Amino acid sequence: MLEPSHNAELPVIPGKRYFTIGEVSDLCLVKPHVLRYWEQEFPQLKPVKRRGNRRYYQHEDVLIIRNIRSLLYEQGYTISGARVQLHEGIARLEPVAEPVDVPSTQEAMQSPAEALLAYQAQISQNMLNVVIKDMIRELEAVALLLKA
Repeated sequence: MLEPSHNAELPVIPGKRYFTIGEVSDLCLVKPHVLRYWEQEFPQLKPVKRRGNRRYYQHEDVLIIRNIRSLLYEQGYTISGARVQLHEGIARLEPVAEPVDVPSTQEAMQSPAEALLAYQAQISQNMLNVVIKDMIRELEAVALLLKA
């Protein structure tokens, strides 16, 4: 039987860009073979694969793995139930589309480099929102532990 443990006890995620499977295993308290299995079961989990098929996880992947771990080990979901919950949870985290202004001729003439920088800033903001929401959940869990 799987031994549940609390996400509040998980180590802090360092500010690195990529993590190896061993590092993610330590950060999430999940064995590497379980991580490889979850990659098959959860389409949201897609680590970058490089040289010799080595996996490199990004910060968002670590957050997804911690969420999967919580759903399975703490909340008691089955794999299929966790898959549904994770899909719905990610759908809720995506920002709501706002009306888009049609760019002026000057804005439309943006260079590819400027367009790339704007896109990266938008992605960074979305990732920041996900990280902040995760931090709020962790702080709420800590507050509940302190009240007890």
